[in-house]
Amino acid sequence: MIRRPGRCQQRWFASAPPRSTIPNEPPTAVPAEGPSIQSDSPRGEDVSTTHFGFKTVREDEKESLVGKVFGNVARSYDVMNDVMSGGIHRVWKDHFIRQLAPGPDTHLLDVAGGTGDIAFRFLDYTKNTHGSAANAKVTVVDINPAMLEVGKQRAPEFGYGNASNIDFQVGNAENLENIPSESVDAYTIAFGIRNCTHVDRVVKEAYRVLKPGGRFMCLEFGRVDNPLISTVYDAYSFQVIPAMGQLIANDRESYQYLVESIRKFPPQPVFAQMIKDAGFTVIGQGWENLTFGVAAIHSGFKL
Repeated sequence: MIRRPGRCQQRWFASAPPRSTIPNEPPTAVPAEGPSIQSDSPRGEDVSTTHFGFKTVREDEKESLVGKVFGNVARSYDVMNDVMSGGIHRVWKDHFIRQLAPGPDTHLLDVAGGTGDIAFRFLDYTKNTHGSAANAKVTVVDINPAMLEVGKQRAPEFGYGNASNIDFQVGNAENLENIPSESVDAYTIAFGIRNCTHVDRVVKEAYRVLKPGGRFMCLEFGRVDNPLISTVYDAYSFQVIPAMGQLIANDRESYQYLVESIRKFPPQPVFAQMIKDAGFTVIGQGWENLTFGVAAIHSGFKL
C-alpha cells in the first residue's frame, strides 16, 4: 500500500507554490520550433520535430542524441547530479522516497533509474521501516545500457549485489512492452522524463502499468518563480554548469544540453495538467516545489 499524502508540510528545502505567471527563459538564443522540417528524402516529405535542448531536431533523432549524452556521463553520474543541483539532489531524493512512503509489499517500477539512486533508497526505506516484514521489490528500467551497468556495479556497495528483489531491464519509458498492465504498485521517474521525446506517452504508460490505487511520482527540475533567485539560478546554470562539465568530465556539450533540457521541460502547472490528462487523480495542486522550484515532486493516483 502507498500512503496518500496529507496536507503538504513546508520544509527548509521546499518553497511555496509558484504564481500563475511563468518566468521567461534565460537570455539565450532559442531557435523557434515548428511542427515539421523538410526531409532529405527524394519526396521531400515533412517530418515531425522536437527539441534537443535548445536545438530543433527530428523526432527520430532525439533518442540516439540523448543516448549519447547519458552514455558520456554514466560513469560520472553522481558527480553530474552534484554539479547540476549543487549537491542537494541527495536530499531531494531522500525526501522523494519518504513522500512515496512504500509499504512492506510494494512493487516499484523505477523508470530512467539505471544507476539505482532511487531503487536503493526505496529498498533501504522498506527494510528500515518495515524490518523483517519487508517483502518489497523494485524493477529498474532504463533505455541506456551504460546507465544500467553502473547500477549493477553499485548494487553490492548498497548490500544488494545478489538480491532477488531488484531487477535491471533495458526498456523505453514511452513503450514499456515488457511490463504488463496493472502490474506494479508504484511508478517513479527521477530526473529522466524531460529527456523523453513524448512526455505525454511516458505518463500514459505509467498509468497503464500501475494497479488501481497505484501511485505515479516524478522528481524533475522545475521553473523558479522568484525573479531574484531565478536570475542567480540562470547564471549558475548557463555559466557555471557547462564550465564544470568541461573541467570535471571534459564534456561541456553534454552538460550544456542538460541545462537547456530543463528550460524546455513544461513548467509545473503544465506538467501537472498532463498528469491529469493521462487519467491520474491529483491531490491539491499536484506538485511540491523543492528549493524554490529548482526541482519539484509531481504525484498522481490511479483511482
